[in-house]
Amino acid sequence: MNYMLYGVGALIVGFIGLFVFFHYKMKNAPEVKTSQKIKTLNSKTFKTVTRKGVVLVDFWAPWCGPCKMIAPVLNEIAEETDKVTIAKLNVDHNQPVAKKYKVRNIPTMILFQDGIEVKRFVGVKPKKQLMKEIMAVAG
Repeated sequence: MNYMLYGVGALIVGFIGLFVFFHYKMKNAPEVKTSQKIKTLNSKTFKTVTRKGVVLVDFWAPWCGPCKMIAPVLNEIAEETDKVTIAKLNVDHNQPVAKKYKVRNIPTMILFQDGIEVKRFVGVKPKKQLMKEIMAVAG
């Protein structure tokens, strides 16, 4: 019975250790330089950029580890296709826009077509999945 308790205790300590390690690693991940093809939005430019064509907006924050993980994927998509505009909106600096679109978790990516939300992605998604969804809308 005691060995079982020790085993469970060791397992719990191990999981806590892994959680702390990965949390620290994500939080301190280096920032990825944003592609020049990605537009940086704010409350004033949001409507103008999203109202025409297909636009994927990444709602992010600089302290968000998963946001840092998706950044290279968005850079690649921006460099590879002209069928969609990739844009980023810092939710810390533009809270009214994030509130309007009910962004509660980040990263959240919203795909707009002519100013109307057509698809929403929450969390880190693989490039292949994002491209498939984007191309279904953009053609």
